[in-house]
Amino acid sequence: MLGIDPGTAVTGYGVVEPASTPGRPSRLVECGVIRTDPKQKIWSRLEALYDGVSELIARHRPTAVAIETVFYGKNARSTLTLGHARGVILLAAVRAGLEIAEFPPATVKKSVVGGGGAAKAQVAYMVQQLLRLKRAPAPSDAADGIAVALTYLLTRRPRLDGVQWPQRRQWRQKRQINPRSRP
Repeated sequence: MLGIDPGTAVTGYGVVEPASTPGRPSRLVECGVIRTDPKQKIWSRLEALYDGVSELIARHRPTAVAIETVFYGKNARSTLTLGHARGVILLAAVRAGLEIAEFPPATVKKSVVGGGGAAKAQVAYMVQQLLRLKRAPAPSDAADGIAVALTYLLTRRPRLDGVQWPQRRQWRQKRQINPRSRP
């Protein structure tokens, strides 16, 4: 499982192997960042990002790629640039024939930390705890990539006790039925 926290300057990633037996943690295979030169034109940076993600996919052969969705902030230009980065990452995953899952940043934080407004340090600490690492992954972008991978593993695969998590579609249907649910 390859988790990615996208960016045009720094893209964090984490390759996580699911737990093979009940009671065991998932295993961190590799984590790090793909850095691009901010002095380069955007198309050169996107090409470097595509090549970096493609190389990770070729080396680790994940079955799926999980990626954070775009955070809609006040700066439209940053949101658009982040969309470019996500596009080349998604293209690399599609060309490799991988399953793709997308998660909003708040969902990643909530699934790993327990709250959607968690700070980067909290995410890194919980990644360390969940994977039983000696220290928190660094830099924080790498920890965020691992958190995206863990979100996929925590929400998409069967639980080790045999109880299936509800499918995302069923969850959405329940929210639509409940008039008090927030959008």
